[in-house]
Amino acid sequence: MPLIQVRVIKDVFSPEQKREIISKLTDAMVSVEGENMRGVTWCVLEEVESGDWAIGGKTLSTADVKALARGKAA
Repeated sequence: MPLIQVRVIKDVFSPEQKREIISKLTDAMVSVEGENMRGVTWCVLEEVESGDWAIGGKTLSTADVKALARGKAA
């Protein structure tokens, strides 16, 4: 069974946005594997604590990600 794992920083996305992420990722998998697989395609969204995520050795916080979404440097 397909398993989609997504990790995001806590408090970045609203519950509605998280549902949309799950829905659209599931739709993407089903578009490849076929509609019959929808019922057995798992999608797990895990939240990582702010500051526990790093890229290139630089930690990212919830505030950093929200600033990036607004088009500002983190």
